[in-house]
Amino acid sequence: MRMDMKQMVKQAQQFQQRLTEMQGELAGKQVSASVGGGMVSATVNGRHELVSLTIDKEVVDPSDPQMLQDLVVSAVNEAMRKAQTMIEAEMAKITGGIKIPGMF
Repeated sequence: MRMDMKQMVKQAQQFQQRLTEMQGELAGKQVSASVGGGMVSATVNGRHELVSLTIDKEVVDPSDPQMLQDLVVSAVNEAMRKAQTMIEAEMAKITGGIKIPGMF
C-alpha cells in the first residue's frame, strides 16, 4: 500500500501539532531531586529550566564552600536527568517508542 503525498503531509502536520502541545505541557511539569540527605533540592521543568533550588542552612559552611557547590551541582544534574527521562517518556507516547535523534 502506497501512501500519497497529501496523506504524508497531513500526518507530519498532526505530529508537529502533537509535539507543540507536548512541549507546552512539559513546560508545566516539574521534577525534583534531593542530595545530601535532603540538604539540597533542585526542581526543574520539562524545558530543562531550573525553577527552584533549596539549600538547608545547616549545609552552609563558610569554611567548606566546595561541599555546598558539589551538592548543588549533584542535585541539579540529578533533576535534569529526571526531566530527560520524563521528556523521553512523553515523546514515546507520540512517536510510538521510536527515538528521533535531535528531538530532545
